[in-house]
Amino acid sequence: MTYSLRFLPEIEEDVIAGYVWYEEKSKGLGEDFLRMFYACTTEITRNPLIYSKVYEEFRRRLLRKFPYAVYFMTENDEIIVFGLFHCARDPRTIRTELKNRDETD
Repeated sequence: MTYSLRFLPEIEEDVIAGYVWYEEKSKGLGEDFLRMFYACTTEITRNPLIYSKVYEEFRRRLLRKFPYAVYFMTENDEIIVFGLFHCARDPRTIRTELKNRDETD
């Protein structure tokens, strides 16, 4: 099955925040962060169902080299990316944030 990929608008803010933080730590590290994020989302499209559900219908895919996770849902043939969060965040905070992000925006 081929899946299409859709990002909620909030993802841009999540990705930019990570990029800026890493780029400030070391020139070029932000670019590595972006590459890992896009590689991760590409991998998700190949077989999203291999990633287990972590909260209700939300699945999680960890980034390589960076302590971040992509949270997404599948609906029919579409993957909807809801968030990119640092793994040190409180899981309750992540759940609340995911619930507050509306896919119809």
